[in-house]
Amino acid sequence: MKVAVYYNNKDIRIQEVPVPAIGDDELLLKVMASGICGSDVMEWYRIKKAPIVLGHEAAGVVSSVGKKVKKYKVGDRIFVSHHVPCNECHYCLNGHHTACETLHKTNFYPGGFAEYIRIPKINIDKGTYILPDSMSFEEGTFIEPIGCAVRGQRLLGIKPGNCVLVLGCGMSGILHIQLSKIYGAGKVIAADLNEYRISMAKKFGADYAINASKNISEEILKLNDNRLADAVIVCTGALSASKQALKLADRGGKILFFAVPEPGIDLPIPINDFWRNEMTTLTSYGAAPDDLSASLDLMKSGKIKVKDMITHRFSLDETGLGFKTVAEAKESMKVIIIP
Repeated sequence: MKVAVYYNNKDIRIQEVPVPAIGDDELLLKVMASGICGSDVMEWYRIKKAPIVLGHEAAGVVSSVGKKVKKYKVGDRIFVSHHVPCNECHYCLNGHHTACETLHKTNFYPGGFAEYIRIPKINIDKGTYILPDSMSFEEGTFIEPIGCAVRGQRLLGIKPGNCVLVLGCGMSGILHIQLSKIYGAGKVIAADLNEYRISMAKKFGADYAINASKNISEEILKLNDNRLADAVIVCTGALSASKQALKLADRGGKILFFAVPEPGIDLPIPINDFWRNEMTTLTSYGAAPDDLSASLDLMKSGKIKVKDMITHRFSLDETGLGFKTVAEAKESMKVIIIP
């Protein structure tokens, strides 16, 4: 079978490897669609494991079933989570599933940018979801990224009527715009430097979308009755955005770092101001099973819109072009590989 092997963002090689053999308690999935995540093109994050087959937003059809697998059958349409927690350790029992050591060690093989992937038992038991007949495989690739955003939103705890500021209007930013409205935000303001993404923010529900080259604090004060944002969600790894976020939350406000700069970069926090005004900074990473279930429910209900977020589709042979499109971050939103 063909796989797309990542060496760096500009070096994706199509290679032939054997179709994975499965054990008695495993599944073989024929990949029908696999999304390129923004994290896939963060070289500082990925290159340390290169060469590797990436792709963790995979949906497809069960091609083969181990004899001990009872819950799924050949022909089932499924989405599979690549990382799954143990649900038994200290971190899982205290609600920090994405800090679980098991979650960071589990994965399917070889990766979503392949024609077939082997699904281990633990992923079958704790991270496999049947797609409803009404949901396409392309839509199914959104379950994981929406789940990640759901987790961030849950930790952030937006209250009805809150003013939410989203910095960065790539795919994660657009998902946070939609979810903020779903969870009751009274006003959602989005900011980006890219005019295409600013237009997408408006299309997907932002009440206001502004160019981040402006004085954002002044703009928010104009749009929010002379108050800064109750919640700020950082959806870009640019250090300038992280620094800016610290100055854009109102007293009692929260800042969620959904995306972060590369390792080795420190963010100085004006801790005295934060102490005086009871302000909170927090982070979220990945998605746990409950987040993915909530994501699937949101999609089934039609509350969150994803079809029009898909701007590019490439074959497996064109995976390199897909990575180039995502890395350049021009007029693209969701890029999907269709083996």
